[in-house]
Amino acid sequence: MKTEAKGLLLVVSAPSGAGKTTICKKFLKKNDTVKYAISTTTRLPRQGEQDGVDYHFTSKETFLKMVENGAFLEYAKVYNEFYGTSRKTVTELIEHGYDVLADVDTQGASSIRKLIPESIHIFILPPSLKVLEQRLRDRGKDRDEVIKLRLSEAKTEIRQSYLYDYVIINDKVDSAVDVLQSILIANRSDTNRNQGVIRTLLGENNE
Repeated sequence: MKTEAKGLLLVVSAPSGAGKTTICKKFLKKNDTVKYAISTTTRLPRQGEQDGVDYHFTSKETFLKMVENGAFLEYAKVYNEFYGTSRKTVTELIEHGYDVLADVDTQGASSIRKLIPESIHIFILPPSLKVLEQRLRDRGKDRDEVIKLRLSEAKTEIRQSYLYDYVIINDKVDSAVDVLQSILIANRSDTNRNQGVIRTLLGENNE
């Protein structure tokens, strides 16, 4: 939401199969004034993907130069391709009062937390590891050994959830979206964030 105050940065992480992408998409549909932090990537566009909408597509050479210049809040190498979140885009949106949603892994969240300590971190949990395994199997994309690896990685990521400000248990997608919506609303009303409004109300704003 665009306000006179700085915007909020919502950082969302989850283990593979927990439903993070679905929740984020539904949440953004409900909040057309919340901006999505579009990742920059070196991989080729897939069918139907648009540059500047789904990702910012670029070459590895350009991406690595951007890394050298400190262009990313966080970046990672996944299956020999790079992904990163633009520092300039996110900070400019926040400075202009827009709320921003960043969908990153736990490593990326850690980097953002150091650079923007006031960012709000949300970890999405599955109802159980058994449910998570079934969701991974229902995808029909991965072999058994890959699923076992993903479950092992999930346990490592879940152990880091204590670093986050909130956890959302994704038992039902719509309920999880409602919780994320509540987190946004509550933090928009945070007292410290609204000191400018309070000072204006009292006639004490000298700006």
